[in-house]
Amino acid sequence: MAKPRFAVHPGVAMAHKVVANMKQKTGRSLEEWIALVRDKGPSAEKDRVLWLKSRHGLGTLYAQWIAAQSVSKTDAADPDAYLRSAAKYVDDLFSGPKAALRPIYEELMGIAMKLGKDVTATPCKTFVPLRRRYVFAQIKPTTRTRIDLGLALGQTKPVSPLIDTGGLAKGDRITHRIPIASASEIDATVKRWFKAAYDLDA
Repeated sequence: MAKPRFAVHPGVAMAHKVVANMKQKTGRSLEEWIALVRDKGPSAEKDRVLWLKSRHGLGTLYAQWIAAQSVSKTDAADPDAYLRSAAKYVDDLFSGPKAALRPIYEELMGIAMKLGKDVTATPCKTFVPLRRRYVFAQIKPTTRTRIDLGLALGQTKPVSPLIDTGGLAKGDRITHRIPIASASEIDATVKRWFKAAYDLDA
């Protein structure tokens, strides 16, 4: 398998930017806000959001982030921590009852990495998005016996083996999926649709 190129998830990058700018934008660092909220604020997270907005005039984004971090400190804003965790997310996805799906994942990831040097993976806890400019595909172990290869194919007619996800109507990136129960099912047709999704994201 071509080695996966893991990249920082955009959500983590955005959170990192929020934290980095917090002192300048609000007058306090994240750590200072957390200490204040824990000392003088309400106990419930949603009440802390309202308190930060009404008492301290914070915008919704900052108030929600501070409140969330104050009840459960995580490394959600640390790009390096995310990259260290990326491989573990994959290992956790394909362990236990879904361990038998790992060869399918490996085959699909190998194909993805050969589509172009600009392909990166940003693993989550439930699936692995593949990005070029945007997400053009995702690998998701949907059941114990099946991976769904999700593809961003826009208005492409869902001819076999493509299945319409309803994503186009909902405004989701992933509009089609191909169910795969064995690595042997990854044939020329699957590869062609995989490349089509990559090409559409140019």
